[in-house]
Amino acid sequence: MAPTMSTDSFNLTDFVINKGNGVKGLSDLGLKSLPKQYIQPQEALINIIPHESIPVIDMSNWDSDPKVAESICDAAEKYGFFQLVNHGVPLEVLDGVKDATHRFFGLPAEVKRNYSKELSSTNNVRFGTSFSPDAEKALEWKDYLSLFYVSEDEASALWPSACKDECLEYMKRSEILCKKLMGALMERLNVKEIDEKKESLLMGSKRINLNYYPRCPNPNLTIGVGRHSDVSALTFLLQDEIGGLYVRVNEGKGEEDGWVHVPPIEGSLVINVGDALQILSNGRYKSIEHCVIASGSKNRISIPIFVNPKPSDVIGPLPEVLASGEKPKYKNILYSDYVKHFFRKAHDGKKTVGFAEI
Repeated sequence: MAPTMSTDSFNLTDFVINKGNGVKGLSDLGLKSLPKQYIQPQEALINIIPHESIPVIDMSNWDSDPKVAESICDAAEKYGFFQLVNHGVPLEVLDGVKDATHRFFGLPAEVKRNYSKELSSTNNVRFGTSFSPDAEKALEWKDYLSLFYVSEDEASALWPSACKDECLEYMKRSEILCKKLMGALMERLNVKEIDEKKESLLMGSKRINLNYYPRCPNPNLTIGVGRHSDVSALTFLLQDEIGGLYVRVNEGKGEEDGWVHVPPIEGSLVINVGDALQILSNGRYKSIEHCVIASGSKNRISIPIFVNPKPSDVIGPLPEVLASGEKPKYKNILYSDYVKHFFRKAHDGKKTVGFAEI
């Protein structure tokens, strides 16, 4: 008989983490109520407000209309988030990586467990659950597969066969878009040319995550991903049709502070500024808090690509930004130190940025 949460002898940590069942395994048990380990404190839940969502930008006239690039830079400054349509990444590539995500999470627990922290043959491939279970007071209702890209050869050898081809194709086809966006964002900062050093700072490393949010018995009591900003330079997020991503608006602006939904648009990509780009731009581009709520009706997936500096890069305000005499708001910091600081604690809004502030 399958265990139930009312069974005193049921060891949730062993079942979810050690045996690799994840929250998908819990959801598949047909739970009627949320295990107490996932019940979030009231302050972790969000206040959803009626407000226009993030800008939707059509890139179909990118080559002929300079206003497209301007609107992207404006959105990065004002909102830190925007959605792109007609961005050039083929729909079949997006659908392929979504299918591959469902395929991976449909594998038996003992297969997925081979990619866990304890068993994975490399730190660059990691299957897990929640965000940082050892540091969290309450667990998040999410499983993930995280793939750090080093080379095509390594990915071909070590990434799970259920999803590696589709992930690599998605990353490859989004690279042209990434370079277009970075070029426009840098031009706004008076960076005229992205040389080798700048390219390393802006997009020297990449990580793709496959996120799985199974149906939840009490979605109003928990969270899929807690409030945080990304440590990337830019994040490219592919949503499915279910939705659940919320972005914080009006923080500290004297207006109603709260959270707005980012509605799924077929074929679109959600782009957001990460902490690294906020630091490099000396705060001109904003990394914004966001979170994911749990769904009570369906299983949801999302696939972010995190475009980052290289771990060995030192990030700080770009010289071009400070050339006019602007005072630096951030110190120079080794990017790998910044990332370690982020991952050693639970999600806590935008507190990680304070680690780099002067």
